Amino acid sequence: QVQLVESGGGLVQAGGSLRLSCAASARTFSRFAMGWFRQAPGKEREFVAAISWSGGSTNYADFVKGRFTISRDNAKNTVYLQMNSLKPEDTGVYYCAADFLGGSRWWSDSEYDYWGQGTRVTVSS
Repeated sequence: QVQLVESGGGLVQAGGSLRLSCAASARTFSRFAMGWFRQAPGKEREFVAAISWSGGSTNYADFVKGRFTISRDNAKNTVYLQMNSLKPEDTGVYYCAADFLGGSRWWSDSEYDYWGQGTRVTVSS
């Protein structure tokens, strides 16, 4: 069993930045591809970003390209999401997820095996 704990959410003005962190309990963290998803009020959960087990490959949803950066530190069992130039439409609960051995459908929440409890991000206009 893998536990994921997100942190770093909060209230920020439009144009500001936040860095989310997700700490994993797995001793085999480096075997997991990791993803970030978000769910806005009244909407379905959507893909934000993903990173391969090595960190050598990253993917982003079009609406965050150039603004968000996903990274990981396997020595610390942690994945990060640096969010810059935040917009009110980025408001939502952000979840990290772990995909054991990493599959090809990195954009799909069904690909992931473990989920954190989420951290709330609110961007004011």
